[in-house]
Amino acid sequence: MSSLTKANLKALAGTRSFERGLGYLDAVSRLEVGDDWVSATVHGTERYEVELILDGPEGLTGECDCPYGAEGNFCKHLVALGLTVLAQKESLPRQRRAAGKRTQELDAWLSELSQGELLALVREQLGEDRQLRRRLELRAASARGDLAAVRGHIRELLDIGPFARYGYVEYTDARAYADQARQAVSAIGALTGSGRASDAITLAREAMRLLAEALESVDDSDGGLGQVGAELADVHLHACIAARLDPDELARWLVGHVLSDFDGITAIDPLDYEDVLGERGMTVLRELATEAWRRRRTGWAEKSLLERLAKAGGDVDTVVRVHGADLASNGHTHLIIARELDAAGRSDEALRWAERGLREAQDLHSVDTALVDYLHERYAQAARLPDAVSLRRDHFGARRTLLAYQQLRTAARAADCWPEEREGALALLRADAGRRHGGWNGGPVLVDALLDDKDVEAAWQAAAEAGAATHNRQWLALADQTRAARPADALGVYLRMVEPLTKQTGNGVYAQLVSLLLSIRDCHRLLGTPGEFAVYVAALRAAHKRKRNLLRLMEEQGL
Repeated sequence: MSSLTKANLKALAGTRSFERGLGYLDAVSRLEVGDDWVSATVHGTERYEVELILDGPEGLTGECDCPYGAEGNFCKHLVALGLTVLAQKESLPRQRRAAGKRTQELDAWLSELSQGELLALVREQLGEDRQLRRRLELRAASARGDLAAVRGHIRELLDIGPFARYGYVEYTDARAYADQARQAVSAIGALTGSGRASDAITLAREAMRLLAEALESVDDSDGGLGQVGAELADVHLHACIAARLDPDELARWLVGHVLSDFDGITAIDPLDYEDVLGERGMTVLRELATEAWRRRRTGWAEKSLLERLAKAGGDVDTVVRVHGADLASNGHTHLIIARELDAAGRSDEALRWAERGLREAQDLHSVDTALVDYLHERYAQAARLPDAVSLRRDHFGARRTLLAYQQLRTAARAADCWPEEREGALALLRADAGRRHGGWNGGPVLVDALLDDKDVEAAWQAAAEAGAATHNRQWLALADQTRAARPADALGVYLRMVEPLTKQTGNGVYAQLVSLLLSIRDCHRLLGTPGEFAVYVAALRAAHKRKRNLLRLMEEQGL
């Protein structure tokens, strides 16, 4: 039990869940101790079943059927169980030894029973446990080679009916349904192990269809059913390996399945079947994928399949053809092609595709900015600095954002032409500020650009001219940067920003308010009017005397 410590519980759960778990210590009941596990019921919003594995291969782990725990998280209920066990740490070794002894005694008793007594015991359990009965019926049908019976049991296990309310399986019942569906997958896998791989393939493919249909009516938020689908895909692969299928038939099925509506639950990758298909089967697979893409060049599934196969075979030209047949108007697809060509060492072609994407973009304002960044990097690497500046200038002219301005500045400085470019860029922003309702946000962007250039005086003037369009964060930045030189102007900004905060509550608001008060105090110090500040603070205290957290923060700062 060396892995069960408070430190490990806190590390697994995180500080918040650990602290919340402290409040559930009295909610732990029905504690049961096994050889290497402990379980209990924890009463929270509902009653949850909780289990800790004490010394497993991964150390301390646990499971809880609460919503948070069902997502794979180490929840507060697991923390509560762990802390409860730690509180009984001295008696736990004795309890674990007792559990081990009970297991040995049970095994010894069962070994002494006759065949008839064992059958009677099993029949008794079958009458009481419906799930156990289903599992054994399925195993019996499989053992006697009754494919029709096995198929019937699998259909029953994948039926959502017993779990659905008004035709839909809610989140609270989805886990139980997934557990039952997993029994069907296990049964199909067992067929391969018993030398009936062909039957396993048939039933696995039927189960894929049934599971995909069920998924439409199940809340699989925790991904449990998706995991079952992945396990079913593995079962199918292993059955195909064992059955040595005809490569042509397997290739046709793989393409049909991947392009169908049933692939979402299994997410089968045809490349996993490369060893089964062999060279001939892979050739057929590529041919079928190509034919499917030619019939529907803009289909996502068709494009994805052919691209995957082409990349695996190092066929860059096919990758380019796939993307080139369905180009996005913002240049994003051109960039994908350029990067593929770069990876293949064909950088000249890559550059031509990227430049084509920029030319063919319907609107430079909405062009993929990653394409612009790619082209700028290529121009800079090739010492084509005028082209780099021209690119950034055009992009700034289309977007007119602070980021685009900064990128233009970087490019122009590298080309030693920033003063000229800056004048043109600011002229655009000033023109936008002059027509505030023309669709551009020129005033605020102009202020941001001037602040970013450390041209504070020009930024203040632009902010004043923009008036109400200037954001509070910009006024605050201006006041902070000009306080020493223009304390009266800065004071006016701070006072204006304090007013709405005094009408709000909350510790975050109080922290902002106190920060502004410190700035106001500094302005009065610079103006030589500390007495006015004292009067202002006294009035503020009197007006908000019930806001104890605010007054506490003010006292901490000497206000």
